[in-house]
Amino acid sequence: MNGKTMLNLYPDSIGSSLSGAADFLSLPELRDCFGSVYVLPSLYHSDLDRGFCVVDYELNGELATAEDLEKLKALGLDLKLDIVLNHASVRSPQFQDLLKNGEQSEYRDFFIDWNEFWAGCGEMTPEGYIRPKERYIRDMFFRKPGLPILMVRFPDGREVPYWNTFYQKVWEENGERQYLGQMDLNIRSEKVWRFYDETLEKLAAYGAKIIRLDAFAYAPKAPGRRNFLNEPETWETLSRVKTLADRYGLTLLPEIHASYGEGVYKTIARQGYMTYDFFLPGLILDAIENHDGNYLAAWANELIRDGIRTVNMLGCHDGIPLLDLKGLLPDARIEGLINTVVSRGGYVKNLHGAKNMYYQVNATYYSALGEDENKLLLARALQMFMPGKPQVWYLDLLAGTNDYEAMRLAGEGGHKEINRTNLSREEAQRRLSAPAVQKQLELLRLRNTHPAFTEDAKISVNAAGDQLQIKWENQDAQICLLADLAADSFEISAH
Repeated sequence: MNGKTMLNLYPDSIGSSLSGAADFLSLPELRDCFGSVYVLPSLYHSDLDRGFCVVDYELNGELATAEDLEKLKALGLDLKLDIVLNHASVRSPQFQDLLKNGEQSEYRDFFIDWNEFWAGCGEMTPEGYIRPKERYIRDMFFRKPGLPILMVRFPDGREVPYWNTFYQKVWEENGERQYLGQMDLNIRSEKVWRFYDETLEKLAAYGAKIIRLDAFAYAPKAPGRRNFLNEPETWETLSRVKTLADRYGLTLLPEIHASYGEGVYKTIARQGYMTYDFFLPGLILDAIENHDGNYLAAWANELIRDGIRTVNMLGCHDGIPLLDLKGLLPDARIEGLINTVVSRGGYVKNLHGAKNMYYQVNATYYSALGEDENKLLLARALQMFMPGKPQVWYLDLLAGTNDYEAMRLAGEGGHKEINRTNLSREEAQRRLSAPAVQKQLELLRLRNTHPAFTEDAKISVNAAGDQLQIKWENQDAQICLLADLAADSFEISAH
């Protein structure tokens, strides 16, 4: 994986399809600014969660074509794509076959039969599903109220419960039951592993070099466990996926949110994988808002000392993770950051009433910084100098502000649309002339072209109150950032 910056966007974030984004990236203003591009999974056939409920991994021709992907490749950009390990859409061909053929379906065990899974661990209810005994589920992690079950009507009229961790909707229409939802895959089934293999082969054929593993920590399940990040099963599953990915020359990037204090990032790194730096967005906000670089410097020095390889970011499609910082920042500082971002128009979504369990605040990073151009440039400079491969959300690059109209149109649960504004190619190109955008592009270009920014460079980070210095050295090349966190300013010296 190259260490250059990576643009992150939906296929229709700039223009109505990936063709518009490819044309945008071809503009001379963006030359040398990116070495990779991460296209979110709505380029596949999907029906929910803006791509993360995959029907199948064929390209959705309305949003992306093979020609569009070839354009990106011709620009010298490595492609990053997703595979969703834990679940598939109820509209997937596998689930549709199950609905049609029931007990006779070849995909009978492709998904997780709840009663077979919990056999011997509870009592059958009148509704036809096993309610596990309290000792088996008291530590279980729930994404929604109640047991994670979808009752599936087989052709013979039987109601069979299947595991459904995430979204579901069921209704009757013309006497037929209709479903929407994300059905958990049964990783004990060899058919599922053949499906993973075929999918990775397909993504490699699209030109992918990097594969983000979405929701992988939910996939391994066992009675009496938390069923989120079960150990050692999670790492055994990850190792088996890597064996498949290696066949196709793919680099895996596991995606997981966990607090710093849990140390999951260390475990991923020890397994030899790159990991997402979900701590950096909050640490940079903290450094700027509190005029204190010590926590940010401590994290940078841990990365350097332990050789932890990361993909980092400011904003992304999913919100700004702040509760991940528990154990790294004092709780009062975390709460202060959440309150600050909310006071500037951001939104916090509780996880079925448990506010302290939810890890994201939804806002553009520019709005989270109070729409202060100096702060935005300082944040971007800090990101470019931090260890790791920088990932750049398109809307933050273009100084996007909170989109309340998109939230309103999305309805209930549409809080994430605050940071997902679709731009016409003309609007995106117009924004390139804004000083805050031009200066960010200069920083990206510097990160990608200065010879000191190499994987084997010596990096030193020092903080003293509101002053923070980050220096990269590689043979005769040297570049240094000196940030004044009180004045929201910085200087770069290079030779």
